Amino acid sequence: MPFSPVADPARRFQDKVCLVTGATSGIGQAVAVRLGREGGRVAVLGRDAKEGQETVQLIQQSGGQALFVRTDVGKDSQLVHAVERTVKEWGRIDVLINDAGTMTFEPILKLDPKAWDQLMLVNLRALFRLTQLCLPHMKYGAIVAVSSVHAQQTTANVVPYATSKGALEAFVRGLSQEIPHTHARINAVAPGAVDTPMLRENPNVKSGKEKITGQVGTPEELAAAICFIASPEASFINGTTLVADGGRLAAL
Repeated sequence: MPFSPVADPARRFQDKVCLVTGATSGIGQAVAVRLGREGGRVAVLGRDAKEGQETVQLIQQSGGQALFVRTDVGKDSQLVHAVERTVKEWGRIDVLINDAGTMTFEPILKLDPKAWDQLMLVNLRALFRLTQLCLPHMKYGAIVAVSSVHAQQTTANVVPYATSKGALEAFVRGLSQEIPHTHARINAVAPGAVDTPMLRENPNVKSGKEKITGQVGTPEELAAAICFIASPEASFINGTTLVADGGRLAAL
């Protein structure tokens, strides 16, 4: 429905059906838990069943409803199944959070083309396909794609990742012009350094090639930004990227 003041700001997603990719750890998990805590019905998508069930339990403990759908976002048939399963359970989709992502750490001249293709499947094509699949089930919905500061400022040996995030932001801008706001808004959130497994396992960070200066965020801080953009409070925000990086871009 069109924007109206939220009766209870702590329940912005009351009875909203939310589908979250990459929801079994890190930022995606924090988003899924917050959506549930604010009243959402959350479809938790991820590859690890054990972690998926743990996320479901966290959501249920916070008072939300949740189901886990084992999903490799690089496989189209599993994306189709995840959307169908969610709609079968709850009848519609109100919020899509596209968080699943992967990185490579090879120079372009040494990169296996198959690695490039796989990264683009996960980081970019999955957003395109989930958007296609979810939009028919949305009215006054919200789509949030998780980008990265690497879309604007980057380092060596992560060119595919930076390319995918730059393209993701272009997708957001373009699609916002194709679909009416009564159907869905689409925006991106670009994190900086966040304390997640992706950051801790980054070989460039471990070796010191990539220096992490300034503030390192928590998944919960990013979840706050992402959930705001997805909420009715952000009804006039469309086709843009919110940078949530603790000031990292300003220092680069």
